[in-house]
Amino acid sequence: MFSEKVLEHFRSPHNVGDLADATNVAQVTNPVCGDVLRLAVRVEAGVIVAVRFKAQGCVPAIAAASATSDMIVGKTLTDSRKIKPAQIIEALDGLPEASFHAAQLCSDALAALAPTISR
Repeated sequence: MFSEKVLEHFRSPHNVGDLADATNVAQVTNPVCGDVLRLAVRVEAGVIVAVRFKAQGCVPAIAAASATSDMIVGKTLTDSRKIKPAQIIEALDGLPEASFHAAQLCSDALAALAPTISR
């Protein structure tokens, strides 16, 4: 049902956890299935140098978040926001059509990355 790459990212997701010194954070939810993704990045000199995520959801949602986190390190926020669901699906060697929402959730999180508020 799922590609080996999806299963690898699900079983051993990359960049999981909190990022205490994040400069930009987004949290998005899929209201239909209830998947939640919190994406945090640290930007230095205009480039994403660190990323962490927390996800609650199905196998494809966690796998897509892991793959997305790998895809954005070294990119600018502008470039990361251009990543489309099809690119995330390609990075996972495909997803069933019913799992498109997982890639869309990640794309939505990238689009929503906003600077954190300093206290």
